[in-house]
Amino acid sequence: MLSWPVNPDTLRLVVFLTVFLLLAVAEQVWPRRALTISKPRRWAVNLTIVVTNTLLVRLFFPLAPFALALYAQAHGWGLLSLLTLPAWLETLVSLLVLDLLIYTQHRFFHRTPVLWRLHRMHHTDLDLDVSSGTRFHPLEIFLSLVIKLIAVVLLGASPLSILLFEIILNATSMFSHANLRIPLAIDQRLRLLLVTPDMHRVHHSILPLETDSNFGFNLSCWDRLFGTYRAQPGEGHDRMQIGLKQWRDQEALGFWPLLLIPFVRTFKRKTP
Repeated sequence: MLSWPVNPDTLRLVVFLTVFLLLAVAEQVWPRRALTISKPRRWAVNLTIVVTNTLLVRLFFPLAPFALALYAQAHGWGLLSLLTLPAWLETLVSLLVLDLLIYTQHRFFHRTPVLWRLHRMHHTDLDLDVSSGTRFHPLEIFLSLVIKLIAVVLLGASPLSILLFEIILNATSMFSHANLRIPLAIDQRLRLLLVTPDMHRVHHSILPLETDSNFGFNLSCWDRLFGTYRAQPGEGHDRMQIGLKQWRDQEALGFWPLLLIPFVRTFKRKTP
């Protein structure tokens, strides 16, 4: 079994904090939109959520995807273990398949009413910045982790591929939610491969037709391939409203009310 000189959890935490701080500073220097809600209040809520999720996952899921990948590799589980591929190609295939899985999962969370109840907490943020990339309900985190664990066993991806994927997913989630101004010419080139902040911001529009687009977190190709790509919001980035129509009161979007959102009855959401 491969020996790892650096603890994977420590590496993930260091990368997470580094990317978060760099993007937080960049947002201050090159902001894309004027924020409408108190940043300290929003950050207090969003960061409390990510800390809570981390602690709960530690408590209820002692077997992380990386550890399961080590075990699966040692026992020859999964599709990739049946193939003889160069390490670089195996890693590339793993990253592509897992990214497609996240895209597909995201679409299901929007289109399935019971899953939307979990995911809609993420869309209640009335502003977008780097902290929004960490704002997910604990039940959604649990379900996502179960799906990821199943994928690890079925795919047979190497531990290195799983570690890289989790690091990349965390970093791109924060990047795509960042309130970061990127020159249009650079943005257009970047989004040929990656989901940029301007591309993902459309997904957080208050308009359902725009919310049901741009589901990718990392690679932009899936939205283009499956017809869910929308280049720009109809009202432009400066005038578009972010969030959900039924949750516009910041006073009602504290930590505890957000945890109860999946259990609150609201009108039936229309999807195209």
